[in-house]
Amino acid sequence: MNPAAPTALIAEDEPLLAAALQHELAKAWPELRVVATVGDGASAVREALRLAPDVLLLDIRMPGMSGLDAAAELADAWDLAAKPFPALAFVTAYDQYAVQAFEAQALDYVLKPVQPARLQKSVQKLRRALDQQAQAAINSEANKSNPLQATAEQLRQLLAALEPAAPTAALPVLRQLPVSPAGAAGNTIRMVPVSEVLFLQAADKYVRVVTASGEHLLRTPLKDLLPQLDADAFWQIHRATVVRADAIDTVQRDEAGKLQLHLRGCAEPLAVSRLYAHRFKAM
Repeated sequence: MNPAAPTALIAEDEPLLAAALQHELAKAWPELRVVATVGDGASAVREALRLAPDVLLLDIRMPGMSGLDAAAELADAWDLAAKPFPALAFVTAYDQYAVQAFEAQALDYVLKPVQPARLQKSVQKLRRALDQQAQAAINSEANKSNPLQATAEQLRQLLAALEPAAPTAALPVLRQLPVSPAGAAGNTIRMVPVSEVLFLQAADKYVRVVTASGEHLLRTPLKDLLPQLDADAFWQIHRATVVRADAIDTVQRDEAGKLQLHLRGCAEPLAVSRLYAHRFKAM
């Protein structure tokens, strides 16, 4: 076995489709070595971080964490000092709207059921991406971060494009949130003015609503709240976190290049995802 052969991870929740994809890949890219096949997004993140493959093929719809969310989480967690971010392709059932979204962001996709001709195009694109990474590493160590920055921006735009469109016509801007105080009995509801909210953070089945005076819980999903928040007043800094912009006190960059911000009136530091780091480009 050639130790220099490129490696790949496949994330696909339908075993027959995963097997068909691996079979066709073996024909289209004989030297590619599939080091893992997983069936959900959380496993894809775990195994990708453990194995550091050169190529990721992620089904966009899987139980729990989607392939898009898995890619976003990996973009945050990836250690660029150890290895460039993998070349990325998404596996999707044919959908004209989704395909247009992928093409608009120049992100590659593989259609299922697997179509050999389309897969061959993906293989060529993935090969080019690996060649460009290798050349960048030779030319300059500093260039290693550029592909991930571009990928993060593409993922952010793709996630926005593929989110179900909100009925923009009549959604009023939220003024108050009906919350349950953390630790209180389930029949206690308090109305918290949105003007008091420092940040909102998705956590399991709830959204944490954090104010200067305490923390509360809300059952409405964060993705449903976002269209009803004033986009100038609240900034998304992570798939799971939205902060009040005028409460931001400091933003710090660590040695790995990751951003963390602190809010006035709140001791808890908040991580800024690479997908939303564009808000702080001056750093």
